[in-house]
Amino acid sequence: MRRCILVIAAFAVLTCVAPAKARPEFTDAERRRILAHGPWPLPVPRDPSNRVSGKPEAIALGERLFFDRRLSSTGAMACDWCHTPSLDWTDGFARGVGRQTVDRNTLSLWNAGFGRWFGWSGAHDSLWAQSTRPLLDAREMDMSAPRVAERVRGDPDLACRFRQVFGQPPSAMHDEAVLVATGKALAAFQETLVSGRTPFDAFRDALARNDTAAIAQYPADARRGLKIFVGRGNCSLCHLGPLFSNGEFADVGIPFFLPRGGVDPGRHDGIRQLRASPYNLLGPHNDDRSGAAAIRTRHVELQHRNFGEFRVPSLRNVARTAPYMHNGSLATLRDVVRHYSELDEDRLHADGERILKPLRLSDGEADDLIAFLNSLSDDGTPFIRRSTATDPPCR
Repeated sequence: MRRCILVIAAFAVLTCVAPAKARPEFTDAERRRILAHGPWPLPVPRDPSNRVSGKPEAIALGERLFFDRRLSSTGAMACDWCHTPSLDWTDGFARGVGRQTVDRNTLSLWNAGFGRWFGWSGAHDSLWAQSTRPLLDAREMDMSAPRVAERVRGDPDLACRFRQVFGQPPSAMHDEAVLVATGKALAAFQETLVSGRTPFDAFRDALARNDTAAIAQYPADARRGLKIFVGRGNCSLCHLGPLFSNGEFADVGIPFFLPRGGVDPGRHDGIRQLRASPYNLLGPHNDDRSGAAAIRTRHVELQHRNFGEFRVPSLRNVARTAPYMHNGSLATLRDVVRHYSELDEDRLHADGERILKPLRLSDGEADDLIAFLNSLSDDGTPFIRRSTATDPPCR
């Protein structure tokens, strides 16, 4: 009897001290949000409004044009002046610097081909139209359609390659058609600029297949930061999907006063410019005869709340594309995290639905969120410009 009592007592003790089953690191809802940020990479996009999108000869021509300094009025700058490959296709300045300093920060070209709207205000609805904008801006490359056409027609090799890509020589095209073709070739090249896989992508895929060993390779601080990102921070409401962006516009409480005076109306003015542009998808340069590509342009509405809204940028490679925000006013990721942690709600629009609240992060939580954001960068493999020295002559 005594022995039986001892056995029962020992069993009771073991039952009491047995560890409780650990709670999952992420809730089911958080796990779903994490998995929605992949898989990555996505297939290289094809733009139905650009008939040369994805064509190798157009990509090669676009790369030539991207680095061609003859496409500026001074002959001193090309697209890579502001979108420098070694700086992750941006320039490192708070606001872009062409012939003059402009009003907004230079957006990186990583994954530009996946965009729905282009520029901080969405003033263009295609990558090829956006690519003509700096050519024509007097503060940037300071060109015009006649001058672009003149440069293209004046180089026999370039003119020949235009003919191969677009089916007719630039001498048979009017000036505006040459300008648009230049934009379409530039876009074909930029569509190939797809960022690489990141530590987050490896973790996301491991989570999808329940690979415990691979999950453990993702740093604990990044996991804690990810939980804030998809959890109480609600960051993934706007920075969603494989691109970590919803492709739309938001007011996040950044002042929009311009250094030269006045204000930057953001998306409100972007919609006005889009409607007035001869290069929008409702115009004659859209190669998509089905009309499907132009649906979003036809139905976009100008609303008062658009004033002061700016693009929700992708967060891929975000750690390497400082400074941040439409005006480059936040120098580091820590500044960005501090902005959202101490958000001044009085700066947000009074109309419309407010989704932003101050996060009130501790120092440790801020460190964790930054660790997660750092994990969204790829290995930084440098872009190697294609050599044209060995290209056979164009005939």
